[in-house]
Amino acid sequence: MSASIEAQRRTRAFARVIGPYIAIFATVYAIRLPELVGLINDLFARPVLVWLLGAVMLGAGLVIIGGHRSWRGPLAVTVSLFGWFVAVRGFLLIAAPEAIRSGVDATMLSPTATTLARIFFVALAAVGLLLTYSGWFTKPATPEQGTLLGDLGVRRRR
Repeated sequence: MSASIEAQRRTRAFARVIGPYIAIFATVYAIRLPELVGLINDLFARPVLVWLLGAVMLGAGLVIIGGHRSWRGPLAVTVSLFGWFVAVRGFLLIAAPEAIRSGVDATMLSPTATTLARIFFVALAAVGLLLTYSGWFTKPATPEQGTLLGDLGVRRRR
C-alpha cells in the first residue's frame, strides 16, 4: 500500500472522529450561546479546571498533530488545522487564561459579536458535517483516480 493511500486513510480516520465532534458541539454552541455565560463564568472561577481543560486540549491537539502529518488536499488541511487550533487553544488556556476569558467576556457583552459568534459556529458545524461525510462515506483515491477523470472511471495515460 502506498504512503499516499495510507495518509488518505489516516486523514479519513481522523475526520470520522473530528467531524461529528465539531458538528455536535458547534451546533450546541450556536443554539445555546447566551446560556453558556454562567457555565463559562463557573469554569473560569476554578483555575484548576481551566488548567486541566487546557492540558487536555493541548494533549489532544498534539495527538492530532503527531498522528496526522499530511497536508495534501482540503480534507487533510482541515484535519491538520483543527489539531493546531486545539493545541494552541490548550496552550493559551494554560499560559494566558485571562486573555481567553476577556475575549469570551467581550464577545458575550456585545450583541453584534454574539451574533457573529453564532454565525461562526453554524459555519463550523457545516465544516464538521463535511468532515463527517468525507470520513465515513468517501474512499481513498487509487493511483489511477488522482484526477476528476479518474473518479469518473477514466484511466489516465502514462
